[in-house]
Amino acid sequence: MHATAEPQQVIDAGWDLAGIGEGESTIISLVRALQQNEPLTSVPGLAVKDGDGVALRTRPAPQLPLDAYPSFLGRKGPIEITRGCRYTCRFCQTPFMFGGQFRHRSVASVREHVRGMVDRGLRDIRFITPTSLSYGSPGPDPDLGKVEELLAGVKEELPPNGRVFFGSFPSEVRPEHVTPEAMRLLKRYVANDNLIIGAQSGSDKVLAASGRGHDTSPVRDAVRIAVEHGFRPNVDFIFGMPGETEDDQAASVRLASDLAELGARIHTHTFMPLPGTPWRDAEPAFIPLATMSELDRLAQRGDAYGHWRKQAEHAVRLAETAKAYPRRARRRRATG
Repeated sequence: MHATAEPQQVIDAGWDLAGIGEGESTIISLVRALQQNEPLTSVPGLAVKDGDGVALRTRPAPQLPLDAYPSFLGRKGPIEITRGCRYTCRFCQTPFMFGGQFRHRSVASVREHVRGMVDRGLRDIRFITPTSLSYGSPGPDPDLGKVEELLAGVKEELPPNGRVFFGSFPSEVRPEHVTPEAMRLLKRYVANDNLIIGAQSGSDKVLAASGRGHDTSPVRDAVRIAVEHGFRPNVDFIFGMPGETEDDQAASVRLASDLAELGARIHTHTFMPLPGTPWRDAEPAFIPLATMSELDRLAQRGDAYGHWRKQAEHAVRLAETAKAYPRRARRRRATG
């Protein structure tokens, strides 16, 4: 992802070229060009260093259907079932690097992957997706029929002791997608007893500024519904988002405490200005000692966890790098 977002920085680090975007088709085109002694500028999806050290971009690589790409076929590893994201959270790299629409792997392709894993003695199945309950849907509303087709198909491929993990790490669930119907569906098929739910802030103002597409009300509802159906919610919060005030942070701490009382665990993060996002150049908000103390108090009670202090250190370095590499207007397109 870093090469996609910051190809000039990669070139300056000593590389002659960098892959931009999805690399599956690019690597094949690159090998073919090297075999046939063709110019690298003819390969789509690259940034190539010119004589002045500038990263020249070639034409974009095509975004093929996800079924065209194997995802850890026959090996241990989560199966990528969705690429791209229609939600445009300003702190997230996914929609801005892989497209603002969902591309879902077909159930037939997923089942093929599961068969390969089972043949090698594997029995636990996990998935990579930016929003689990969006599987099979092109828009904002879940298609639970498609989700059930996926989960039922995977279960059919597994031995009796096989287990399906869905909506837990390394994927999550949007709060507005947590409904009694969705939870009853998951209970029929999944082995995980926890769900990862993205709240991100307890401030409606910050949620709106970040482009989350929801306010705080569905977060409370999601935790209540998940707990009622036997799941332990793990709720993500990001502190220090751009423009966040002490009042906003206090609202997040209050919401986090309320959710913990309902039975949730709070996963705390610090905002990091990630390359390739709209907030790449944004200044992280200051996190005062009072907020830190409240987060420590939640952690000491066992209601919160996370590496937010380490992320705060990364945020400083990312902000320094963004200033050293301002968005460039001289990104010339390679010809060839």
